Amino acid sequence: MQDKVLILDFGSQFTQLIARRVRELNIYSEIHPYNSKKFNVADFKAVILSGSPHSVRSESAPQPDLSEIKGKLPLLGVCYGAQYLAHFFGGEVGSSNTREYGRANLSFVAPSETLFEGISEGSQVWMSHSDTILSLPSNYKKIASTHDVENAAFRIEGEETYAIQFHPEVYHSTDGAQLLENFLVKIAKLKQEWTPDCFVDTTVNSLKEKIGNDKVVLGLSGGVDSTVAAILLDKAIGKNLHCIFVNNGLLRKNEFSSVLKQYEGMGLNVKGVDASARFLSELKGESDPEKKRKIIGRVFIEVFDDESKLIKNVKFLAQGTIYPDVIESVSVTGGPSATIKSHHNVGGLPDFMKLKIVEPLRMIFKDEVRRVGKSMGIDAELLGRHPFPGPGLAIRILGDITEEKVRILQEVDAIFINGLRKWNLYDDVWQAGAMLLPVNSVGVMGDERTYEKCVALRAVESVDGMTADWVDLPYKFLQETSNKIINNVKGVNRVVYDISSKPPATIEWE
Repeated sequence: MQDKVLILDFGSQFTQLIARRVRELNIYSEIHPYNSKKFNVADFKAVILSGSPHSVRSESAPQPDLSEIKGKLPLLGVCYGAQYLAHFFGGEVGSSNTREYGRANLSFVAPSETLFEGISEGSQVWMSHSDTILSLPSNYKKIASTHDVENAAFRIEGEETYAIQFHPEVYHSTDGAQLLENFLVKIAKLKQEWTPDCFVDTTVNSLKEKIGNDKVVLGLSGGVDSTVAAILLDKAIGKNLHCIFVNNGLLRKNEFSSVLKQYEGMGLNVKGVDASARFLSELKGESDPEKKRKIIGRVFIEVFDDESKLIKNVKFLAQGTIYPDVIESVSVTGGPSATIKSHHNVGGLPDFMKLKIVEPLRMIFKDEVRRVGKSMGIDAELLGRHPFPGPGLAIRILGDITEEKVRILQEVDAIFINGLRKWNLYDDVWQAGAMLLPVNSVGVMGDERTYEKCVALRAVESVDGMTADWVDLPYKFLQETSNKIINNVKGVNRVVYDISSKPPATIEWE
């Protein structure tokens, strides 16, 4: 059985990055809210306490039960986690004279400390806190400092408990990966066995055990997630997998036919269902983005319910849900982090639907999904396809949905995406798309005044969708794309380019 790391979430914006960095070391990690009852400490070999927007000095400070962890398992406190271990065990935490945020450099590193092997004085770290540890309990030993933070790191004598006031998970901490490896491999003695092949073997065996000889219906989208989920399920249950590709009327231009063709020759049993009229009818007049998502999710499930009844003895509905979907929708299964937005394929099934749910990719990130797909021999072009939101163009049309708006956006999107391919920019972009804005602007075409729609183009680079930066596309490409859109798409007279990063913006506009 592979070694696992438990990450207790106190609501930090960086918690997900801790999980990512740990998995990059080929060690499996899971995030759970600090107050969750949904995990068994005995299943884990080491524990990491995350940062938090809270102060340990406030009455509402999160207080985990560490009775089965501290002194019994290797433990690393990060930022809030470090301050918690100091404040509630006999030390003193107070407000900093100045907010400690951004780059800092280690000015002192204690010799012969395993946590800092390979890390020297001067190493850059990333701070993000307004409190600081003023004094340590008597059995705590300081092992690192910066110019402004005396107790930047410490360990508890007689325990495998360590703590740091900086964030090793953030790329600005140049030796952060080394520190995490020192803790997990050299101190906690964890095996680095979390690989794509390991995931495939473990998941296929788990699916076989869970599903048995029952039948599964899976919604294919043509994207990476649902395709990898389908191949995993096919390996586990073969002919008992029934794939359905639903046209919700909100796909990219000609996508329904091209996706069905894409799966020819892959050995999957795929049925295409055109439910576009049903989706558009249900969405008519609705402008609220959350309500649009919920309508699409409901109709999506209703279509699947109808289709599953046509297949004898179907017991499971499979979905391509991945970890960021879960994190953003329910704050890591109900944790203290703020919910950002709901996802159409997260949250369970309605009572009327008699199918159980199965999500083979629920605990892995997008880049991990691609590596798993590669290990199973899935075509590189398919694995390199940009993510596309489950609700489709509905959340790229701001305001209510009409067939005409869908037509406009499909044409704009096709020009943009095809242009990226033509200019050999597609693989430099993690996700791209166009947004139809709910505003008209004045323009001039020929000698005539126009009053038509504005579209925003969006292209971002990312690893897993949790954070993203806008892509600095060439001006000549943007100029050519804008001209093509305005000259060829009736109803659009203005094109803008979105240069917002995530955070503070999200990748999609709704």
